[in-house]
Parts: sequence; C-alpha cells; structure tokens
Amino acid sequence: MTNVKNIAILGSTGSIGTQALDVISGNADLFRAYVITAQKSADLLIAQALQFKPAYAIICDERKYQYVKDALAHTEVKVLAGIDAITDIVTHPEIDMVLTAMVGFSGLEPTIAAIKAGKDIALANKETLVVAGELITTLAKTHGVKILPVDSEHSAIFQCLAGEENNAIEKIILTASGGPFRGKNLDFLANVMREDALKHPNWVMGAKITIDSASLMNKGLEVIEAKWLFDLETEQIDVIVHPQSIIHSMVQFEDGSIKAQMGLPDMKLPIQYAFTYPNRLKNDFKRFNFTDYPNLTFEKADSKTFRNLAIAFDALKQGGNMPCIINAANEIVVKGFLDNTIGFLAMSDIIETCMQKISFISSPLLDDYLNTDKETRIFAQNLIEKMPLKAVHI
Repeated sequence: MTNVKNIAILGSTGSIGTQALDVISGNADLFRAYVITAQKSADLLIAQALQFKPAYAIICDERKYQYVKDALAHTEVKVLAGIDAITDIVTHPEIDMVLTAMVGFSGLEPTIAAIKAGKDIALANKETLVVAGELITTLAKTHGVKILPVDSEHSAIFQCLAGEENNAIEKIILTASGGPFRGKNLDFLANVMREDALKHPNWVMGAKITIDSASLMNKGLEVIEAKWLFDLETEQIDVIVHPQSIIHSMVQFEDGSIKAQMGLPDMKLPIQYAFTYPNRLKNDFKRFNFTDYPNLTFEKADSKTFRNLAIAFDALKQGGNMPCIINAANEIVVKGFLDNTIGFLAMSDIIETCMQKISFISSPLLDDYLNTDKETRIFAQNLIEKMPLKAVHI
C-alpha cells in the first residue's frame, strides 16, 4: 500500500464526492479514500464507509453521530462528528491530498488547515477562493502546496496552460452552458419555480450549484476563482455561452492563438486529472465523438438579464471582502429560493442590497472574512423575512 495516495474527500456524499469515489473505485491500486465526510447524509456516508473502508468517517451534523457510530461499530472505521473534526483531520500525516468538495463557505477553514499542513488541494469548493483568494493563494505559496482545480472550467484552463509557463496569457475564456433559462427574458424569470431551475440541460449537480448555474452566479463565482488560480486581472477574464458544454474553457495567448480543452460533460475526468497530475491515467470513460456534435455554438452572455454575472465582476473589481459578501448573500438567497420563500429575480436584488449595506474592508484578514460572512448571512436572511412571499423586487 506504500504507493497508494491517501485522499481525504470532504463532501463525499455530494455529486463531486460520489464521482471521486467512482474514480477511486476504478483505481484501488493507486488511491484510497482515507477520510470521507458528509454534512447530514448519514445513510449514504455509512454505505460509503462499508464499501471503501476509510480510516475515518465524519458526519458534520452531530445529532447523527451516534447513528453513524453504531452502524459502523463492527468495522475499523473511526467515526467523528462536527466541522472542527474535519478541520483537525485534514492535518493527519497519512493524508496525501485533500479534495475539498464541501458546499459553500464551510470549506474555507478546513482548506486553510490542510494547506498549512502541507497537503495538496484538489479544489472543487470554488467558494474558498471566492471568499479569500488572496489569503489562500499566499498560504499555498508559503507552504509549497499545489492547488489543483476540479471545476471543469478551471481544470480546462489548467490543462491548456500545461507547458506554457513562459508564454503570457492575453485572456482566458470561461464557457457557460447558459443553464435551463438561456435566452429567457425578465418576465419569464419572474415566474420560474425551483423545479424549473433544477433542470440543468447538461450537468448533474447538487441543488445549490444547479441554482447558481441557472442564475449565472456559478459562472460569476468561477470568474473570481479564475482570477486567483491563474493570477489574472479582471480584464483578462471573459465568459461566453456554449450550450453544448463540450469546450470546457479556453486560453488565448499574446500571439492570438487559442487553446481549448474539450470533452463530454463528465466531472470524473477533471477529478481524475487532479488526482494524477501531472500524469494522465487510462480510463474507460465515454469518449467524445465529433460526429455526434456537428454544431458547436457560442453566444454572448446576457449579464443584463442574468445580473448575478455582472454582480460577480463588480465584486471582483472592488476586491477586499466584497466577494465574501456576495458569496454569503448568495448562499442565503439560494436557500430561500429552494425553500420557495423568494422568487428567482429577488436573489439578485438581495445580493446587491448586501453589497451596499455590509461594511466594506479593503484588506481583510481571516477574522474579517469570518465576521463578514456571518454579518451578511444575518442581514440577507432578515431581508428575506421582510419580503412578501415570492417577491421579485425589494
């Protein structure tokens, strides 16, 4: 087992986590799921623990700790509970890599702890860089840690840049599917329901990221993430809608040449590449066939109708704790939309109000990020509670 890479999968029961376990299952001689964690999906966590026999299984919801512990009592799996347990376990000396696939802000502190412990990060939790990109990238450089992107778009950019270390980037082009509401107008969006927004045309993802995709906030967050991953200026990042989701993103170099990474919409490939970088591993994933996609099309992103994309660019330009503000507000409004307490368009309204009302800090430290996140969540939730049911505008 000495050549096996021990991986901590933070968020093993989510879409990324389950696909990461598929990759591990197909390459048991190379990888071991050393740690698996779940927020509250206790039954799936138990099933994963029985199948993959990790050293540790952690359930964030401490109310479910005894249930998980009892179910795994006959195994050698150590069961822990709570976010602090996750933050502690990522420093374990046996862990070689940490896949951060937790949803939202919750991934920040475990990622910081893992970096400080010298663990390479397979990053699927984009919010970590959105909230504290400068802090995270500085820590990674200080501790000699690689941050390997798992998002399909950022993995595509990362792959396009392989071997191009000495060539200047003119810009990167992030592709967006456009989500389920591509081409729709404000009148249409005013009446959409959660069931409509959860029907993504190309990808199978968790509820939160699917709603973000429908509102284009996901692409906005990816813009901010890209700035920090690839050390870019805001003006060097472009977004284009590509409905087929075959070209995952592109890099344009200073000579005008463009490189693109292509493939079927399948997250197992970027997950595997992060696990094996800089090598590529043979697999039996379904292959892309050009004749199945005779037309690849592209459209300008509509940031007037889908204001969240423009909001994210504005937050990136302002810098400081502004990306932290929009991320916290977005997590609250997405939950509000999923709970059917606010309308689709109200999400952008509330985020913009938070940007105006929450205190701006130009050079935040970790405590500032934590306080900003808490303050914004409370403020955004209060806005929701004061709104009429399914209100569209504040």
